[in-house]
Amino acid sequence: MICKKEWRQFFSSLTGYLAIIIFLLLNGLLLFVFPDTSILNFGYATLGGFFALAPWVLLFLVPTITMRSFADEYKTGTFEILKTLPLQPSAIVWGKFFGSLLIVLLALIPTIIYAFSIQSLSSAGGLDVGSTAGSYLGLLFLGAAFTSIGIFTSSLTQNTVVAFIIAAFACFFLFTGFDAISKLPVFTNGPDYYIEMLGIQFHYANISKGVIDIRDLLYFFSLCCFFIFLTQKNILRK
Repeated sequence: MICKKEWRQFFSSLTGYLAIIIFLLLNGLLLFVFPDTSILNFGYATLGGFFALAPWVLLFLVPTITMRSFADEYKTGTFEILKTLPLQPSAIVWGKFFGSLLIVLLALIPTIIYAFSIQSLSSAGGLDVGSTAGSYLGLLFLGAAFTSIGIFTSSLTQNTVVAFIIAAFACFFLFTGFDAISKLPVFTNGPDYYIEMLGIQFHYANISKGVIDIRDLLYFFSLCCFFIFLTQKNILRK
């Protein structure tokens, strides 16, 4: 029920459709039109450029999807109605999480056309199927992590713009912040590797290589559960 409500809420206005259209259009321009990032200039069949650029586009798409999750409920007063439903707080939060994640998945599915396009344009060899599948799995886990962060930040405020800004910053920091900190001279040849492991980018890069490591899966699962737990605690306070 909550999952369906989240789905309907996102597509109840033109903003939802525009967010997905802009996501697909921007990726298409970056991959096939702009000369500096066009994969047509690589000389061989690869979607590496797409999987390198997609996380940065998701940094803005996912907060756009999640910013209304709880913020709109607070603003319009429907959160009071949610509290009267025979649902546990965990059910409400997980419902909103999966509702938003389905929208992220809906935005990613059309990008499979890029893979078929590159495959058909390739004169020999074609795409590395294992690596491509692993990269798409990495994007799905990345989307799930960003979604859990966005749901949490939306539960902090009734202002959707503030929720978007906080979510975008938090996703940006967790994706690239630890990698940047690990490169500081003070951490060289010391704890730099372990600091880098705290960041999302490290685990996303591992999965994108087509190697499915249980440690990377546990990282994304733990990160999602952590922010969903914080969201539950936050709505209980309210």
